[in-house]
Amino acid sequence: MSGSSFEDAGTAVFGPDTLESYRNATSLAIAALQSGYFGSNTPFSGRTPDEIHEDVAETEPFPSAGQSLEAVLERVSSLVCADSVGVYHPQSMAHLHCPPTVPALAAELIVSAMNQSMDSWDQSPAATAVESTLIEGLTSVCGLGAGADGVFTSGSTEANVLGLLLARNWAVADRFDHDAQRSGLPTAAQSLRILCSAEAHFTARQAAGQLGLGDDAVVGIPTDDDHQLSIEALESTIDRLIDDSLEPFALIGTAGTTDFGRIDPLDRLGAVAAEHDLWFHVDGAYGGPLVFSDRHRDRLSGIERADSIAMDFHKLCQQPLSCGVFLLADGEQYDSIDRSAAYLNPDDTGAESSHHLVSKSLQTSRRFDALKPYVTFQTLGTDTMGAGIDSLLKLATDTATLIEANDSLELAARPSLSTVVFRYDPPSNDDATDTTTDRIRDRLRADGTAMLARTAVDGSPHLKFTFVNPRTSLDDVIEVLDAVVAAGRAITESTQSTS
Repeated sequence: MSGSSFEDAGTAVFGPDTLESYRNATSLAIAALQSGYFGSNTPFSGRTPDEIHEDVAETEPFPSAGQSLEAVLERVSSLVCADSVGVYHPQSMAHLHCPPTVPALAAELIVSAMNQSMDSWDQSPAATAVESTLIEGLTSVCGLGAGADGVFTSGSTEANVLGLLLARNWAVADRFDHDAQRSGLPTAAQSLRILCSAEAHFTARQAAGQLGLGDDAVVGIPTDDDHQLSIEALESTIDRLIDDSLEPFALIGTAGTTDFGRIDPLDRLGAVAAEHDLWFHVDGAYGGPLVFSDRHRDRLSGIERADSIAMDFHKLCQQPLSCGVFLLADGEQYDSIDRSAAYLNPDDTGAESSHHLVSKSLQTSRRFDALKPYVTFQTLGTDTMGAGIDSLLKLATDTATLIEANDSLELAARPSLSTVVFRYDPPSNDDATDTTTDRIRDRLRADGTAMLARTAVDGSPHLKFTFVNPRTSLDDVIEVLDAVVAAGRAITESTQSTS
């Protein structure tokens, strides 16, 4: 683009026919994806971080003069697409990093082209209606009742912070008769404690730090032999905290831990929360979408007791990032974080004034992400989406059975959702197991065989399958397991020969 004036620049960017310009740009983007991304037969190129960074760094990030979009996207195809993780590849099994559905990709294009901002109704009239309708439907599916509310989020990290922010403000008002938003935290707030499983997501502590409570405010409750929060340990911990003049105020139930996919006993946790007047937040980032599964929905029994819920659609529901939701059982609790800005939500009596969403979110400018699940569920229906979730969970169960039957592999625990944690475990070389596990993952990534995650169980490195791709079959898993064993043997033999 070499326009010499602002008017020329505008014409070059948008063209005389904006729709035709978008159509041409979309075609160029698809071509870049086809040659640089979908054209690959491996889940990753295998190149090193330094190699990738050096190539990208050769491009001037802010050039004084531009060039054609076609030329730029050709470069993106080779520099970016070619060295990205192939989330569509059936042997890309590392993280909760899904391939988006086709309906969601169509919606993503519309979302970007319309560029609605979800902070005020006059910036997003129809989009506000779509988001509000989906939130109402979700609160109903989760059994939260007529007074429930919520908002779309960038993901469950944001949703967990929002839940604990509301819980903190409620507790400070309830326990100390103090307005935290207006006056900050009272000295007595140093006694506040958040309870969660020792295997809960790290965002509990992250949120506590951001909310001025500190990491020490989070008390990890031991888990039982099945990696679920122990009710007995929870009750004894509450008693101990009270004896120590501390103030438990929030209880987090995890519906799907990151490694083992475990769902805490939500119904019993809800009962404990009610007994001790605790805010009950359910982190359903991973397992929350089981509400759409006829076969597995009952495993979320008790979620209807929650004061707030976090859930992601960009994991088991195959939506493009970002696409999370926050649900609130009592919508009036939003009053504790309400804000008013004259240019966004003037204090008027207009019909649109009650539809502004800005005070429900931690964000101001916010994307119309609700359109993606709206289009997906309208296209596929809950029956198809639920069946897809069921198939991923069954794949994890079948994979665990294969691992248990292999003498060279060790299963860490039976799967609960769609993750499987295991390691290569040669019978005669236990001392090398830890280092061998890391080297296996690196080797399979470098040669383009598979993308596997690495985690630790009791301090020992393990490999992890994360199944969120409906295209992944048991045959793909068998191929990767064979590669794990072959790499493990080769690495072990090489280590023994040089020792």
